[in-house]
Amino acid sequence: MEIRNAHFPGRAPLDAYGNGGFRFAKMSHQGSILCVPSGIYGWNIGDTAGFSEEAFERVFEEQSDIEVLLVGTGRDLSPLTPALKDLFREAGILADPMSTGAAVRTFNVLLSEDRAVAAALLAVD
Repeated sequence: MEIRNAHFPGRAPLDAYGNGGFRFAKMSHQGSILCVPSGIYGWNIGDTAGFSEEAFERVFEEQSDIEVLLVGTGRDLSPLTPALKDLFREAGILADPMSTGAAVRTFNVLLSEDRAVAAALLAVD
């Protein structure tokens, strides 16, 4: 049996969130996700304490194709640390933290407008 990191190649709107995961592209994923131009990836981050430069490595790898990063911080809004905000600013990315629900809705709207958007979304129950 081969086990691979969760990955959906391509961009897709998010159909649902909650119960500890997300639904998109007729699939479901338990846990947090990272939606970047190259696809949707399982993201092994459970809460905002895990936010670090390393946690957002894939975002920085694809920074030339990302203008806005929506950061779903769970049920409630949690601000990004000044150091992390500085890293995104230096990369030319506007990072906007908000609740996961708000981030999902905003991501879908910006994606439908074909905007250069990415999302880092913590799963919520």
